Amino acid sequence: MKKKKELEELCRKNGSAFFYASNFSVGVNLFFHLNKLLAKIMNPFSEYEVSMEEIHHKQKLDAPSGTAITLAEGIIDATPKINSWVNQPTKEKSLLGITSKRLDAVPGTHTVYYNSSVDTIEITHTAHSREGFAKGAVVAAEWLVGKKGVFGMDDMLKINY
Repeated sequence: MKKKKELEELCRKNGSAFFYASNFSVGVNLFFHLNKLLAKIMNPFSEYEVSMEEIHHKQKLDAPSGTAITLAEGIIDATPKINSWVNQPTKEKSLLGITSKRLDAVPGTHTVYYNSSVDTIEITHTAHSREGFAKGAVVAAEWLVGKKGVFGMDDMLKINY
């Protein structure tokens, strides 16, 4: 989000509240944390190459999605040998390849793969509808009532590690 820092500063200056999330689904946010944990666990095992795939409906204009970018950032933060992502498959060890697919009538699926010559480890989040995103936004709005400051899903879900 290009103007996030400006909005945060304005919020602090005015004593109001600001809640930001790249995705408001509670399930997706739990998946973000599982992704970070798995990336930390996998980091010492150089025989595994990490990649991602994200699938959305054809009307989705951005690729990769904000959710895919947040997942990629979690992997990059935990994996010193990877310094950036690209929106295509890659064999370059310093890049995380993201494959973006746009299909008919699918709310969203994100999969992270760790591939080696002997096995594959994968984690996937699949949205069955848009209901989870709406519920998460309502829960966040209710949680924000009466608060001042800058918050995100980690604050609401009380995930600290």
